Amino acid sequence: MARSTGPDGDGPRPPRVVALGGGHGLHASLSALRRVTTDVTAVVTVADDGGSSGRLRQELGVLPPGDLRMALAALCGDDEWGHTWSQVLQHRFSSEGELHGHAVGNLLIVALWELLGDSVAGLDWVGQLLGAHGRVLPMSSVPLEIAAEVSGLDPERPDALTTVRGQVACASTSGRVRSVSLIPEAPPASPQAVKAVREADWIVFGPGSWFTSVLPHLLVPDLAHALVTTRARRLVTLNLSPQRGETDDFRPETYLEVLREHAPKLGVDVVLADRGTVDDAAPLRAVTRELGGRLELDDLSHSDGSPRHDAELLAAAFERILVD
Repeated sequence: MARSTGPDGDGPRPPRVVALGGGHGLHASLSALRRVTTDVTAVVTVADDGGSSGRLRQELGVLPPGDLRMALAALCGDDEWGHTWSQVLQHRFSSEGELHGHAVGNLLIVALWELLGDSVAGLDWVGQLLGAHGRVLPMSSVPLEIAAEVSGLDPERPDALTTVRGQVACASTSGRVRSVSLIPEAPPASPQAVKAVREADWIVFGPGSWFTSVLPHLLVPDLAHALVTTRARRLVTLNLSPQRGETDDFRPETYLEVLREHAPKLGVDVVLADRGTVDDAAPLRAVTRELGGRLELDDLSHSDGSPRHDAELLAAAFERILVD
């Protein structure tokens, strides 16, 4: 893909990239993307109900700030300012009192929300403070709850489906997640997120918790419509390993099959997978082709052997795909 030209045709501009997800997966994607483009927007799930985020959500009725905080931290630069503020944002208090477990960044974000009365403006102010290389937006303007249909919870009826509610419960279930939905069923999308998707050159799905961080974006009607109809190209970055409960026994192509089940009208231009996690590329390439895309295999995992994406390797792969 060639770089887009500026509004006056006066030379190339960096690609406009929107990254979807939440938690550690989105953190990995953003840590790489900020090395590739100066125009990156994170659209983040708002269904977390555990830990510091869950406590603040329950007490104050706000959007859960944790995944938004992690996205902002990922967009901090590598200089001393960015590194220090990233650490401050991620720092958690350790005490015997009520502050125990709260992340400094969560409290800062919620404080700005209360002062400004605007969740997007509050996030923009935090981004300015951090010198973030991009923007962070919630996918919806209201807090959401995830409901999952899970099999394997009843030992006498292993194929029976049980509804599990809440992101933490869905992510930690001992059964196998078959599908997810949102409560409320048709939540309002963040208008700024919809606008970013419509104006993007590329949309990046994943990596991340497939059912609780990636797929929920496709269950918000206005956002889903924008993702399907945008002129942007779509890149899916696959996970390095299955996640217990959510994606047990998933093959690389299974992620795409589940994506298609939840969004049958969504086309895909490129699927990016770690070469070392794909034993047989033929099935993955076939499903990718059915979705309208091409498969890119690369070395993406961290050298320490952990199932983590290496930011530099992922950035190099992104640059080859997103930028000529």
